[in-house]
Amino acid sequence: MNKELQDQLLQILASNKDRIFRICRSHCSETEEAKDLFQDVVFNLWKSLPSFNNESNINTWVYRITLNVCIRSKQRSIRKESKLIRLDSIYYENIAEPAHHDALEKLQKLNQCIYKLEETDKSIILLHLEELPYKEIAQITGLTENHVAVKIKRIKEKLFTCIST
Repeated sequence: MNKELQDQLLQILASNKDRIFRICRSHCSETEEAKDLFQDVVFNLWKSLPSFNNESNINTWVYRITLNVCIRSKQRSIRKESKLIRLDSIYYENIAEPAHHDALEKLQKLNQCIYKLEETDKSIILLHLEELPYKEIAQITGLTENHVAVKIKRIKEKLFTCIST
């Protein structure tokens, strides 16, 4: 990769790394998995950058790659999981007591509810939470703007129901 592409990739990561990680985190049950997934996304961005032809917004392109990597990873993990036995009883996590316990609990509940959504719904609501306009969400997902609006309304209802229970 030449210096110009390398600088472009670093610039893309500087402005999108937090968003990319949030999307990766929402597709994983553990932070370490999300970190691995983030690395996969970065690798795919690096690999695909030479073929980016500016036909779409660079952020739209980044979101599309991120979502595709996350969805492919989830599908691979489902296939692997059917062949493995998990040792869930061996798990230790040391968590410091947060200052805003109620806010953290609400955020964790929202994340749990988002994690339960179907992949398409999860992708749409994550993009919405990133404050992308419906038009850009439509470009990323391949849906119409109207369909995106309807799906967001329905997803919000599902999340509200999930959080309330």
